[in-house]
Amino acid sequence: MRGDCPTGASRPGSPLPLSPLARTCRDAAMEVRVQEEVPAAQRTGGHHPVREGEVFNTRYQALRELGCGAFATVWLCQDTRKKKNVAVKVLKSREGFAEAAQDEVSLLRCVSSMKRKDRAGENIVCFLDDFRMIGENGFHMCLVFEALGPSLRCLMCNYAAQGLPLPFVKKSLQQVLAGLHFLHRRCRIIHADIKPENVLLCVRDKGLQRLLSDAADCGQRKDLRLKGTGGDPGNQLEDFDLMSIEVKIADLGSACWTYKPFSKEIQTQPYRALEVLLGLDYGTPADIWSTGCLAFEMATGECLFDPQPGKYFSRDDDHVARIIELLGRIPPRIAFSWNKSTKFFSRPGALLRISRLSPCSLHTVLVDRYKWRKHEAAPLTSFLLSALRYAPEHRATAAQCLQHAWLHSPSAAPGGLPPAPGRPAPLRPPLGSPPR
Repeated sequence: MRGDCPTGASRPGSPLPLSPLARTCRDAAMEVRVQEEVPAAQRTGGHHPVREGEVFNTRYQALRELGCGAFATVWLCQDTRKKKNVAVKVLKSREGFAEAAQDEVSLLRCVSSMKRKDRAGENIVCFLDDFRMIGENGFHMCLVFEALGPSLRCLMCNYAAQGLPLPFVKKSLQQVLAGLHFLHRRCRIIHADIKPENVLLCVRDKGLQRLLSDAADCGQRKDLRLKGTGGDPGNQLEDFDLMSIEVKIADLGSACWTYKPFSKEIQTQPYRALEVLLGLDYGTPADIWSTGCLAFEMATGECLFDPQPGKYFSRDDDHVARIIELLGRIPPRIAFSWNKSTKFFSRPGALLRISRLSPCSLHTVLVDRYKWRKHEAAPLTSFLLSALRYAPEHRATAAQCLQHAWLHSPSAAPGGLPPAPGRPAPLRPPLGSPPR
């Protein structure tokens, strides 16, 4: 039980939050509604109001919107010269976005150049073109990519708390890790935002493409559960070969060079590495931490860390507390290796604003809360712990993760033990907190 006040009073259970994608799209939708209510002059710096059929740069004809966010919209377009579909990312025209876009273009061009030397680059979405255009809200930088399917988040939403089938989890993680190894070693790039929304599906099956396409709509998704024999819900996507789906890393909008970080605060909160939370210097190991969080979420259907703010503590406070509950005490040399350590810790090393913790090992979480068999939980626990070591220099590299035995072992029970027929999937309280 955690303290919601300095004296350690219990904190109410955290409700299940909107996914990061849903939150982003909801916020963007709110922003669009606000923009519609103000004069055009006040919309300078905002999104370009793309219309279906509009042609960008005398070449790319907008077909439909694929996604929206705080900084850009993404449109499926027809390349009228090459007669193929592409994805065009249209950034806001606000001051500073053009400079950020140029940084992203530099990173993407490096990736494109290095792809010619290393096939592992195939695990990164292909960058095709960039251009500037003027609209009623100002100048917009536009980036053109190969057209892929929706994000991994879309697929995960349709497996609820059960998690994705383990063979698919392992295959996808191998592709993500191969892409990260390419970025880290070949390109000297830190992705800085590994999460399900930034891993895109590469779908060959036309029927599956059609089934998934609606799920990419901003803030909405289509229920992909198909009917089995007798009219009862069957296996999700049972008519398709899930293992035929490939994945690619996308969105280098938050990425930076290993030797030139652009920002002190990186990564989406649930996937944020400890060193980033503590304000320490970061490097490529931060991506590995995020990948460990991604692996757990793919296998179980729920976030490894889902911090929530309380009355007397911040979301970051709760995040650090959850990490300690799951992974153990943070060594003083890490906790006090920065000049703002008192933001989280008292001098003896205890948390400053959360007084009561409920330690619970990762293996115990898998066995007790997700009902995994012990012999299946142990290899995954080993893999996750190698990616979640506190000291970045001791954390496994992408290449070392790729060699881990768990990724190459057969999976007798995909996704651990799925809920028995007629029994709902168990919902857990926040990690490290006892049932309330």
